Amino acid sequence: MDLLGDCWTPLVLREAFYGVSRFDDFRQGLGIARNTLTDRLRRLVDEGVLDRRLYQDEPRRYDYVPTEKGRELFAVLAAMSRWGDRWLAGEEGVPVVFHHDTCGHDTAAEVVCAVCRRPLEAQDTSMRMGPGYPERLSRRPDVRRRFGAA
Repeated sequence: MDLLGDCWTPLVLREAFYGVSRFDDFRQGLGIARNTLTDRLRRLVDEGVLDRRLYQDEPRRYDYVPTEKGRELFAVLAAMSRWGDRWLAGEEGVPVVFHHDTCGHDTAAEVVCAVCRRPLEAQDTSMRMGPGYPERLSRRPDVRRRFGAA
C-alpha cells in the first residue's frame, strides 16, 4: 500500500496498461502536474515497477513501460476496476470493458483461490502470520489477537 497508496500512482499504472508510455501522454491523459508525474514515474522506476527506456537522444526522452513486477499489478488494478464497475458505474454502464484476447470474450477480474479455483471471499478466508512477518510486531498483544496467536 505504501507504493500504491496515493491517488496518482494507480492512475499512472492504469495509463501504462492502456499503452501510454511517454511523459507528455501521461500528463495529457491524466491532467497531472509535471512535478507530480515526475515524482510518480521516478518512484515506479526506482521500485522496479516501470522500466525507463531512452527513445530520443536530443532532447533526452524516455518511454516508461511495465516490468514483470509491474505487469503483475495488472490483476490488482483489474480487481479494483471490477469493484468500481459494480458499485460506482452509472446507468450508462461501465467506463472500460476488459476483453480477453486469448478467448475472445469480454470479462472482469475475479480473485480465486490458487488451489481450488473458487472465489476468494473475505467471509471464507482467514489470515495467519507468515514467515516474513516482522518479529518486533508479532510480539504485540493486539497483533497476536488479530492473528489468533493469543
